[in-house]
Amino acid sequence: MENVKEDTIHQTAMKLAEEIKNLSIYKSFYSDVQKLVSSPNVKKDDFKQTLQQAMKEKGLDTKLRNTVFHWIRTQSKQIKLDPLTSLSKASAQWEKRIHKSLNSMCSDLETSLAKIRPQSEQEELAEKWNELSTYSLDLSKYRPVYAPKDFLDVLLTLSGYVPFTREDEPKWEFAHLPLQVKTLDQLRKVYQEWTNGEPLLGVNPNMPSTVPGFATLEAERIGLGERVAGLGYAPVIQEYLKKGSPQCLRARLWSQVLGAEVKQQQIIYFNQLKKNVLEVDLMIDKLIFKDVQLTASNDDQYFVFEDLLYQVMLCFSRDGEAARAAGANALRVTVKGRHAPDCLTAFPPSGVIPFHGFTMYATPFCYLYDDPVQLYFMFRAFYMRYWHRLHYISTHPQGIVSLCLLYERLLEANEPLLWIHFRNININPIRVVFKWLMRAFSGHLPPDQLLLLWDAILGYDCLEILPLLALAILSFRKENIFQVNTLQNVDAVLADLSTISVIPLLQLALMKS
Repeated sequence: MENVKEDTIHQTAMKLAEEIKNLSIYKSFYSDVQKLVSSPNVKKDDFKQTLQQAMKEKGLDTKLRNTVFHWIRTQSKQIKLDPLTSLSKASAQWEKRIHKSLNSMCSDLETSLAKIRPQSEQEELAEKWNELSTYSLDLSKYRPVYAPKDFLDVLLTLSGYVPFTREDEPKWEFAHLPLQVKTLDQLRKVYQEWTNGEPLLGVNPNMPSTVPGFATLEAERIGLGERVAGLGYAPVIQEYLKKGSPQCLRARLWSQVLGAEVKQQQIIYFNQLKKNVLEVDLMIDKLIFKDVQLTASNDDQYFVFEDLLYQVMLCFSRDGEAARAAGANALRVTVKGRHAPDCLTAFPPSGVIPFHGFTMYATPFCYLYDDPVQLYFMFRAFYMRYWHRLHYISTHPQGIVSLCLLYERLLEANEPLLWIHFRNININPIRVVFKWLMRAFSGHLPPDQLLLLWDAILGYDCLEILPLLALAILSFRKENIFQVNTLQNVDAVLADLSTISVIPLLQLALMKS
């Protein structure tokens, strides 16, 4: 039996070693190990022991452990679920509809999807790169390809694709979809620290600490957080984030837990993306400018970051890594003005057609990072891990369809009077909160509250907290909702979330008996 176990471990280790060779980190890591092996710290007569010790001292041991951690998370993210053919069909039709809308807009505007920029335009764009808000563009005829409301309308037609419904389920909204979602009791087991009423950051900054030597909980969390950040071990940091991060450590901890630290290799990669922006004019560049102007530029919390956001979003549109993460099917188009064999390109290389509000996935990072390169890789890591799930149709338990169903089930089971009220006034309850879910509350919550919410997403590595918060907000404001009977008035009751304290509200929802 022991031999079988050892054989299995050996096979796993061999597979892992092969996989690591394909990662971007491998080349620099291998070079560092080679240098270490040739150093006096590694002894030939005690090779294994001295190499392990030397790797620990140089931090390579932690680097290797984090690489394995990130690789395992990537594998779990790519597990093939039992797909509903119907949802795949709906997803394909939605993509076709978006592509058709893009081509139609191009025809109307008499422009190309992709073309080489004239030299003068390249030079002007390069000159204004750090202040792109001064770059003159006529965007009057450009409009977002779609908005969250349009996407929801598509999701609400999924019943037409599903070949069966269950007899014991109400024939309403997402309930007919044969997807498994958690109950509130099951969520309580996931968010155990919150359910147990353990002290969390974001409740009361002056809450006294129970640990000797610290006056407040915040001081205690800073002390522990500095030790955790110094250790640099991603699974430990993830565990730490479950109870919230102090603002002074968040930027460092987030980049460590997602493996998004910036080295020379990342700077070179970002500059290559920038070069591509300067050289090739993609039609969606205008859509990105338009989206930033319609969202972040009009937001009191984010308008000061306009220039930074243009850089990040334009570079992201050129990043093929994002397309691989989301499994997007990009168009193949001709780059006008470029000669063969390089005249074809994926459009866009990222696979993401910006919708109204897409920029808001990136805006909160502006509060953490001044450097556009660090901001870029942090946003990209979040997008590849989480945000792409919020605007693609899939059966994934963290996907937007499952999150909508989870919200519905939680509302019906835990706020039955609200559920009945929505039924009586003929309002689909998902319409009230969908924009929150699709944007992960960005642009709806104040930045300090949003960052606490995203701490929890990272700590628990899960998006199920989004529908849970939507339920908690509705519960909190239900007396006002009972007084109104139109969607417009319900939206008015829920429009201002500036006074919402996320952590106490969620903790209350989880601790209710």
